[in-house]
Amino acid sequence: MVRAVVDNGLTKTEAARRFNTSWRTVKKWMERFRKHGVEGLRDRSSRPLSSPSQTPAAICDEVEALRRRRYIGQEIARELGLSPATVCRILKRRGLNLLASLEPAEPRPRYERQASGELLHLDIKRLNRFEKIGHRITGHIPGHQRSIGAGYEFAHVAIDDHSRVGRIDIYPDEKKESVIAALENAIAYYKDLGVTVTRIMTDTGSAYRSRAFAKACKRLGLKHIFTKPYTPQTNGKAERFIQTVMREWAYATAFENSDQRNAELHAFMHRYNWHRPHASLAGMPPISRLRLTANNVLKVHS
Repeated sequence: MVRAVVDNGLTKTEAARRFNTSWRTVKKWMERFRKHGVEGLRDRSSRPLSSPSQTPAAICDEVEALRRRRYIGQEIARELGLSPATVCRILKRRGLNLLASLEPAEPRPRYERQASGELLHLDIKRLNRFEKIGHRITGHIPGHQRSIGAGYEFAHVAIDDHSRVGRIDIYPDEKKESVIAALENAIAYYKDLGVTVTRIMTDTGSAYRSRAFAKACKRLGLKHIFTKPYTPQTNGKAERFIQTVMREWAYATAFENSDQRNAELHAFMHRYNWHRPHASLAGMPPISRLRLTANNVLKVHS
């Protein structure tokens, strides 16, 4: 990156765009190179050489001991003559900033349907539309104008509980018409893979509670169940799928605009379903759980 600026004459902004980073990062490494040469580009610890104002370990141990006796931060500060901010930092470093952390953690119940199609998780993720590369890639460059007024679009997400095979459709809104269209597309997609969906799970959004959506479920032969209010982990597979999609598709590349981003969605979903190892499936891709025959693979693997 430094050579691109020094030898090729790129500006910091151009180098940031080429190397998927911010212009501030380019500036930082350029300053290190000018000051220390190539040695300045080697990895080094960010830990300060000394911390003269750090609280002694013995005091930290006393803070921890009082915390384990269920003292709150203010009580600990008053007992040891420390500031509440100092106590808060010590407790955070030791993972005791919440009293709940003193209680033994109960394992969250995990579940998985026995066969594909028994439960399809549905959710919606709002995405900002943009007409130029945003600050997530370039950083906050002085004078940089955001895509103000570009609006939003919505990723309608579906993921099979057993196989983790996913599907995403992009619509301009999250109204009942779009939700129903996304549902119909998802059911048809899984049918092409030999999967008959019998049950879906959604949150309690207005579109999912509409009469039109209920009629669509009845027409498609689907049982509709809702997540528990204020408990997003009930639909955890969809939430986790959205995190992966945002990290590896939506914000992974310096797309010029949102239309270009959407054009790459099909390729990403193909990689996710057919080739990307999945931790919950012992490193196998989601499609491996459908046990497709050779003929079916030739038909749908495109």
